[in-house]
Amino acid sequence: MKTIKLFSLSILLLFISKVTGQEFKLGKVSIAELQQKVHPKDSSAAAAILYKKGKTRLEYDVNNGFLTVTEVETRIKIYKKEGYDWANQNVLYYNESDFKEKVSFSDAVTYNLVDGKIEKTKLKSDGVFDEVVNKYRARKKITMPNIKEGSVIEFSYIIRTPSDRVIREWDFQTSIPVNYSEFKTYIPEYYVFNSRQKGYVFPKIITAKESKTIVFQNKERTGGGGFSAVKTDYSVQNVNYTETQTTYVAVDFPAMKDEAFVNNIDNYTSSIQHELSMTKFPQAETKLYSVDWDAVVKTIYKYDDFGSELNKTGYFEEDLKKKLEGKNTSEEKILVVFNHVKENVKWNDYFGYNCDSGVKKAYKEKTGNIADINLMLTAMLRYAGLTANPVLVSTRSNGISIFPNRTAFNYVIAAVETPNGNVLLDASDKFSTPNVLPFRALNWYGRLIRKDGSSEEVDLMPKKSSNDVVFMNYSIDAEGKITGKTRRQCTDYNAMITRDNVSGLKEDEYLEKLENKNNKIEISDYSRTNEKDLLLPIIESYSFTGNNLCEVIGGKIYISPMLFFTNEKNPFKQDVREYPVDFGFPFTDKYNITLQIPEGFTAEVLPEPVVMNMEDNLGSFKFNIAPAGNGLQINIQHQINEAIVSTEKYEMLKEYYKNMIAKQTEKIVLKRI
Repeated sequence: MKTIKLFSLSILLLFISKVTGQEFKLGKVSIAELQQKVHPKDSSAAAAILYKKGKTRLEYDVNNGFLTVTEVETRIKIYKKEGYDWANQNVLYYNESDFKEKVSFSDAVTYNLVDGKIEKTKLKSDGVFDEVVNKYRARKKITMPNIKEGSVIEFSYIIRTPSDRVIREWDFQTSIPVNYSEFKTYIPEYYVFNSRQKGYVFPKIITAKESKTIVFQNKERTGGGGFSAVKTDYSVQNVNYTETQTTYVAVDFPAMKDEAFVNNIDNYTSSIQHELSMTKFPQAETKLYSVDWDAVVKTIYKYDDFGSELNKTGYFEEDLKKKLEGKNTSEEKILVVFNHVKENVKWNDYFGYNCDSGVKKAYKEKTGNIADINLMLTAMLRYAGLTANPVLVSTRSNGISIFPNRTAFNYVIAAVETPNGNVLLDASDKFSTPNVLPFRALNWYGRLIRKDGSSEEVDLMPKKSSNDVVFMNYSIDAEGKITGKTRRQCTDYNAMITRDNVSGLKEDEYLEKLENKNNKIEISDYSRTNEKDLLLPIIESYSFTGNNLCEVIGGKIYISPMLFFTNEKNPFKQDVREYPVDFGFPFTDKYNITLQIPEGFTAEVLPEPVVMNMEDNLGSFKFNIAPAGNGLQINIQHQINEAIVSTEKYEMLKEYYKNMIAKQTEKIVLKRI
């Protein structure tokens, strides 16, 4: 067994030495790199990372102890104009008053081939600037000069972090091919970091240990009493320790190809993450950090700007007591409290599970971040006698955490425990309702925390189908002009999306968008019902006319029965799907259509009725068409029953969409009698 392990290690060492033997070094751009017209393994690539090397070390500072220093150097090839954006680079960093990171770029050069010679253009100071992102973070940005098709750019940067607990995530993949990526960590024996990889392709790993020494210079003054002079003695103390050096190497990793219905491509990108688990310094007690989710949430609950905010009630009691009078059921109380928060405190667009202003100040000033609003909501629900608890969430943009850590979450909502399950609430969105969260919060699972410190995983993904029901009645004249009426009714998430689409737009602006989207129809008699009554379906009704909704060829009329509601393209085109399909929520689309045949015409060709059911009750499609008086009655239903569809079911889903779209786009043919 030992022989096999030694053999495997020797092969890995040979691989590492062979790859690193390519001598990746800033300033050593070759003519061959500049001459290359397309990427050798991906001709569609607009750019490629030729190499990217990073190292993070815990460095001892005599004044501040161990700090984290990250150094990165990168070389990128630009193949096409579409790749010019890669000349704009940025690094996000913390910029709080008590926690400031420092970022500095250097060695930034653009290389071009001019008359067979390499031309260098260095980055000037006006190409470097800082951008404030929010009160916690800023972004250091550079814009590389003299970019052309064929350019190669190089740059390096250093991040100095005033903490020994943070190792930044390292991505081995991105939206362009990566020829070579290397990341190295240097961790003293006093620290234990948990590391986790994600993605579908993984780097090679090699670990080594090395002896290190910290030199302490001590200064001691003696004397000064009576007639004796002050004497200063200097001494040096060496502390030896072992440093673990881990190297991750990725070679020829493909570009991440964005696919339809992917919630966040970063969730599937090959990367390495580190989380501090434990420290064990000499002559000090071992200190545990994030070991499991229970430990994580207990730590978060104890934060002054989290758990203690839930205990504050005096600022709202008088207002809420009046509104709760006569409300006896849980449903009534939930709605009263939920609407009270939504009406009185607006979201300031900042995420976070830690309060910013604090619940009392946010209530007084009528604005706050996510935690201010939803921890306040939780406290009010508890005051109303409900079993309410906060639920920690990682938003879609933040990605999915792959192991327990405090930075996994960036959001918090409220949950009320009832005999029928949890009712999830987020008062930061004006269109949200109980169990209909903002789309940004629908990211697989959250973590509910109770007062006693216990916690449990909470499924955030909706189970109830959101409906989109269309009633349409239209007629066609002999020239192919169509005149009709539509009534569209949306519930739950479809209603939230519709309300968000119409919010803030004047009716004329909205109708212009609707007309352009629907094949240049002309809309009249538009009305909207239940726009502000969020518990009811939102309903849109309008009349329409269109001259481009069917074809007249050789005296025959060819028409797709669903008109502008027809799905014409299959969103699932890849032969192999690498990521789950994320619809966000289950849904049912129904169309009840009455088509009036023009006088003097009859139906020559009608699409055949069909019923398609996917396995495991994933979804179904039903299409039926039948004569009705002097017209046709068409009933169509498209239903998907799972918010997230695994890659194992992709082939079935792809085939389902292919057949559904083929049926939707089949033409009715009308001929003259």
